[in-house]
Amino acid sequence: MDAFYERDGDRYVASELTRGPWDESSQHAGPPAALLGREIERLEDADDFEVGRLTFEILRAAPIATFSVEAAIVRPGKRVQLVEAALSDDDGVVTRARAWRIRRARVDLPEDATAPADEPPEGPEKGVEREFFPTGQATGYHTAMEYRFLRGAYTEPGPATAWMRMRTQLVAGEEPSPLQRVLVVADSGNGVSAPLDWRRFLFINVDLTVQLERLPAGEWVCIDAVTRPQRTGIGSTDALLLDEHGRIGRALQTLLVGAR
Repeated sequence: MDAFYERDGDRYVASELTRGPWDESSQHAGPPAALLGREIERLEDADDFEVGRLTFEILRAAPIATFSVEAAIVRPGKRVQLVEAALSDDDGVVTRARAWRIRRARVDLPEDATAPADEPPEGPEKGVEREFFPTGQATGYHTAMEYRFLRGAYTEPGPATAWMRMRTQLVAGEEPSPLQRVLVVADSGNGVSAPLDWRRFLFINVDLTVQLERLPAGEWVCIDAVTRPQRTGIGSTDALLLDEHGRIGRALQTLLVGAR
């Protein structure tokens, strides 16, 4: 299958391209987040609203299996709407999402009212392809994504800046939307900027919050991330999200930190 998921009636079959680095039988959290974002985009009035913030609560690891996805508007409104979505397998809900949708409207703001935008980084053509964690698996998220690092690397500890692009579709037969492209990338912050040796430590996120000021233009999304583990066993990752025009938003992760 040349996609993260394939439709099976009203359900979605995960391919091996979704496989993450922690467990050969579990998905990276990026593709499930994008699949939930896709379901939110399919709600009524989607053309009139844009997602401003999404928070994903990762209740358990998503197996490489078959899933159902549901979304609903739980707080209707003419200008602001609260949306909930859930990704479930045969054992129940795997990931829940809540999102604020804000109606698009042109606002003529004073020139001095907006903060200067973050300068766009050097483009992906200036980046260097780096190896993913050696997972021991020939196929997975690491082969479904393209990486171009401007600083750092998966196997070098510390902050990192990397351009990322999907090599494949999210759902077979569909062109990924800008929202789907950024959600597939946003969960990678703790991986690209890991300060710990993945062979000795776990630093797994239990959630993901993505705040978007606008959607990305083009196929490439840049993530500029720093991860901060603490001796309490809790950590965080803070990542700036950009496209080739500059800042588009931020991604935050709460981490479980521990020895393997």
